Amino acid sequence: MANKKARGQRAKTRDKLKNKSGKTKVNKLLAEIPVGGKVQIIIDSSMHGGLPHHRYHGLSGTVSGRSGKAYVVSVNKGNSRKTVITTPAHLKVIT
Repeated sequence: MANKKARGQRAKTRDKLKNKSGKTKVNKLLAEIPVGGKVQIIIDSSMHGGLPHHRYHGLSGTVSGRSGKAYVVSVNKGNSRKTVITTPAHLKVIT
């Protein structure tokens, strides 16, 4: 099985996870997002902690709680409701 292709969590994400926005600001890392707030999941590839799966990149959801320093976000994926746990570095608040 020497030819078996590796399929890790970051497979086929070369363009999706490029950091096009420049450096990450400290205010973004320390942002307080209220429970019930609307957010969009935008993966910041320079921050490896709390990295959500790339299938949720670009999806919008609502913050349903906290888990330590991370946020619990409820997202609609197809016909089902998914829960994503991620840090504020990968979240963008929708006003």
